[in-house]
Amino acid sequence: MAERSTAAVDVADNNGDKPLTAKADKATTDGVEAENKVGTHKDTERAEPESPARAAQPPELHSGHKLAKRYRLEECVTRLEGFSSWRAVDEKLRRAVGVHLLPADHPRARPVLAAARSAALLGDPRFVQVLDAVEENDLVYVVHEWLPDATELTPLLASGPMEPHDAYQLVSQVSQAMAAAHREGLAHLRLHPGSVLRTESGQYRIRGLAVMAALRGITSEHPQRTDTEAIGALLYAALTQRWPYESNAHGLSGLPKGVGLIAPDQVRAGVHRGLSELAMRALVNDGATASRQEQPCTTPEELAKAVAAMPRIRPPESAFATPPAYQRTNYQRGTYGQPPQHSGRATQAVPVPPPPLQSRTGRALKWSVSALLIAALGLGSWQLADTLLKDGDESKDDQHSQSTGDGMPKGNAGKPIDIQRAKDFDPRGDGQEKPRDLPKAYDGDPNTAWSTDAYRGYSTFGNLKPGAGIILDLGKMRQVGNVKVTFLGGDTSVELRASASSDDVLPDSLDDFKKVAKGSGSEVNLKAGKGLKARYVLVWLTNLPQTSDGDYRGKISEIKVTS
Repeated sequence: MAERSTAAVDVADNNGDKPLTAKADKATTDGVEAENKVGTHKDTERAEPESPARAAQPPELHSGHKLAKRYRLEECVTRLEGFSSWRAVDEKLRRAVGVHLLPADHPRARPVLAAARSAALLGDPRFVQVLDAVEENDLVYVVHEWLPDATELTPLLASGPMEPHDAYQLVSQVSQAMAAAHREGLAHLRLHPGSVLRTESGQYRIRGLAVMAALRGITSEHPQRTDTEAIGALLYAALTQRWPYESNAHGLSGLPKGVGLIAPDQVRAGVHRGLSELAMRALVNDGATASRQEQPCTTPEELAKAVAAMPRIRPPESAFATPPAYQRTNYQRGTYGQPPQHSGRATQAVPVPPPPLQSRTGRALKWSVSALLIAALGLGSWQLADTLLKDGDESKDDQHSQSTGDGMPKGNAGKPIDIQRAKDFDPRGDGQEKPRDLPKAYDGDPNTAWSTDAYRGYSTFGNLKPGAGIILDLGKMRQVGNVKVTFLGGDTSVELRASASSDDVLPDSLDDFKKVAKGSGSEVNLKAGKGLKARYVLVWLTNLPQTSDGDYRGKISEIKVTS
């Protein structure tokens, strides 16, 4: 079986010139030279001299420098081949972003701009979104999302092999995302553990679509095959904690030299057999026979279909402590009122209670005590009823005096609060979830509704994002007591979140809202509790009902906010 080299990838100009061979980056650690297939992200990297890209030097920038009077550079995370990558802050929207920078006369500046603008048009939430691509002041810079709650796959793999369910989710989500990208004519060409992120909700996000390859000057004659093999390498590493080539890469040890490509279930015991075969089908793409007579997967679409054809791997069940053995009571054993039996041991006599009073004097005493108790209970009941009636009359008089004094009863709990405006909230998607239908969610008509987009596969928004919802503007800071949400189509899980902001600008990040209540059903009362004051509240849907078409969609017919 022919083994693909991990040290080189095909490179060709976008103009269709003759393909070149670009060697991957080399890094030296403690005198040991390691060669990776697609390189690693480091603060400073060195690469082989290759093209006029070396002629352009990276711009002399520093922390605190601002681009377009908006993006403030904070920390340089990569400096390589005439370009640099930074963590920055968008001061206009008050959020962290990432920025790639290179001189406008850099040989790769035009391809990078073209790749960034194409990736931005895709708008798929499974990819880290390109937010801006600009050329100004002799600089070209690309601004993209920065996900502080996400973790690179590299440290996750370093901690050990993944559970079968996690590995299944990885290959399923990444292959589906790349299949969608290739349908739009976009390739990645640098898929590796450093370019795949996992969020706290378990979703995988891919960064650097098209852009990272353009920055490195990498192209391929067979982009679909290149990306499919890269997904296979990710799955292989997730199952075995080994890189599926002879060289070490991304913090993982390679395979032993001279033995070729070994199936994951032969490298490590206990590997899921179906996932092991899937990794081999994605990796064996040079015409060799795939593992166990299965056909190779040469495109992300084929790989995604192969994953879908597998029996779904469910998450492991929580381990519960074994309940103690059931013990029957003395009553069930028929020994109630009897002393316990201890075989072979001396038993201690159980004291027997004295007999009740049976004499004439004893009986008279019992009747006297009973009569006194009955009299006391009757007197107490009469006094209690008289007190309650007086309190009721006084409370009516108080209410009457309060209502005539200021024109409004003192207790005004449950007073409706008008919704001044609303905005659909989808921070992990394209930001658009049926914005035209928003008024239907609070127009007082239960027959109209605002709905989310339709999602397939999973009720948790297709496992694409943690949720979506509606931001409600109450006009000013209000005392919020309860938010009642009525759904159509079935039970829906929902959270109530509140923002501390009182500005006229609506919050644009989920971090701006604090969760105060949650519930599930077709009619959910979200009680905010005492002391909650907010101008902006977020009705945040997290789990959707299934429609008759088999997809998942949330529908809000009415939202009512009360104090």
